[in-house]
Amino acid sequence: MVASPLQRTQESAAPFAAAFELPITTDARLIEPANHFEGTVMSQALRNPINWPWLVNPVRPSWGEPYAAIVKRMRSAVDAAFDSVDEGDAVLVSHQLPIWCLHLTLAGERLMHDPRKRRCALSSITTIERHGSDLIEVGYAEPAASLAASATDVGAV
Repeated sequence: MVASPLQRTQESAAPFAAAFELPITTDARLIEPANHFEGTVMSQALRNPINWPWLVNPVRPSWGEPYAAIVKRMRSAVDAAFDSVDEGDAVLVSHQLPIWCLHLTLAGERLMHDPRKRRCALSSITTIERHGSDLIEVGYAEPAASLAASATDVGAV
């Protein structure tokens, strides 16, 4: 049971860890990347010319940690989790962008993307298997989807 150091991932990992009597190991490689636009409403930020210099390279992206760096650290964390168990499963709790970047890489797709089109809902589960040195995504589920329909989104807390 491995989680990002941020509070919301630690809280998400806690019920699973309790149910299986597992300690939660913290791994900073699973953290959500920092970026220039944290805490802002993007539609408003994009209209402000003071922010335009941060938007010069959507491929990298220029406003935060490069996508390739996110994939590299996520791949390293996933490999370490697989290496930590002789058999059975490893559970990692991370954040939307790192999970999505790893998914795009495993699917052979480009890393530059429209964040509004990410398939990575709150409390979703992406299942990955390792075959030799290859990682293969084998499943995706949204077990809390029915709860989200009646929930109020107040943003990240």
